[in-house]
Amino acid sequence: MATTVKKEGKEFSFLWEGRDKSGKQVKGEMRAKGEAIVNATLRRQGIIVSKIQKQRLSRDKKITEKDIALFTRQLATMMKAGVPLLQSFDIVAKGHSNPAVTKLLMSVKADVETGSSLNQSFRKHPLYFDALFCNLIGAGEQAGILESLLDRLATYKEKILAIKGKIKSAMFYPTAVVVVAFIITSIIMIFVIPAFKTLFSNFGADLPAPTLFVMAISDFFVAYWWAIFGGLGIGLYSFFYTWKRSVKMQHTMDLLLLKIPIFGELIRKSSIARWTRTLSTMFAAGVPLVESLDSVAGASGNFLYAEATKKIQIDVSSGTSLTTAMQNTAVFPNMVLQMVSIGEESGALDSMLGKVADFYEEEVDNAVDALSSLMEPIIMVVLGTLIGGLVIAMYLPIFKMGQVV
Repeated sequence: MATTVKKEGKEFSFLWEGRDKSGKQVKGEMRAKGEAIVNATLRRQGIIVSKIQKQRLSRDKKITEKDIALFTRQLATMMKAGVPLLQSFDIVAKGHSNPAVTKLLMSVKADVETGSSLNQSFRKHPLYFDALFCNLIGAGEQAGILESLLDRLATYKEKILAIKGKIKSAMFYPTAVVVVAFIITSIIMIFVIPAFKTLFSNFGADLPAPTLFVMAISDFFVAYWWAIFGGLGIGLYSFFYTWKRSVKMQHTMDLLLLKIPIFGELIRKSSIARWTRTLSTMFAAGVPLVESLDSVAGASGNFLYAEATKKIQIDVSSGTSLTTAMQNTAVFPNMVLQMVSIGEESGALDSMLGKVADFYEEEVDNAVDALSSLMEPIIMVVLGTLIGGLVIAMYLPIFKMGQVV
């Protein structure tokens, strides 16, 4: 099962034109490693090629998870309505607002037209269709229930996107406020405080300690603003660059995030919700448990749960029950273990996992709502203290001006 595309085997998109066996003019798009392969493939189909053109790389909009989720839901709806697969691809692709998605779907359609299965066609684009997606499509094709599996897959992606959105919204608000507060404070330090310093230079009396402290910080900002902003920018860039490319750093950061007060518990509930939702979806589709755990590890969104899943997979493959294997990792709450145990005993594991996912998704919703209510007064107090403290520090000498006079 290929999950990466090697450089020497990289495929390109080719536009071709020609005539079929009846002499009718036909054209299309195909992904292949070279023109010779396109020519040979079309010749086997009885098409006399007149023109093959390699497509240039374009600056299309990025294809997001939301685009893939929307496509999956539309394809499931089309097929449930009885629209043939290739026609469904045509309708969905041509009706999409993102040209990059249209090209991607037309490429998948071209592969299916040349005889590839839908599962194999999706696997050629691992950047957009992960192992979980392809495994479920493959299971649906083998069992003849592709429409049902597409519907289940669309529901899964929508729920995962929803929970990711909740986490992002919870993180975005305080982050945005901190950034805005830093920018406003920097402007005050660089442009406003120096004006007060000039005013107080002929004051004729000792300035209060808070005023002197603020003015010293302002002097530092004025003298080294380039170092502060440059260092901050380089530091953030280096951090995110390393985070994306260093597995060790991702592991460390995931562990630290789980230990952050309030936010850590929110991330933990989110990871459990995604873990149980993924396993429920895979197991309900008829994918074997050990194979399902492969996709679950990557979908959990946290290295702690990804490593725990690998240990669970090893234990389950050696004959250990899923409940015992999960218990040995010590990362799942007792309620989750009990629900999984009931599911194993009753033969309704997918249903129980789905209920656990529903419960934790609701917990995340409630936690985000509570966090928003809690963060608003805290942020108001912090901003009020910061800005108010600066204002008071700079106006203290003016209050003493009467004594000097």
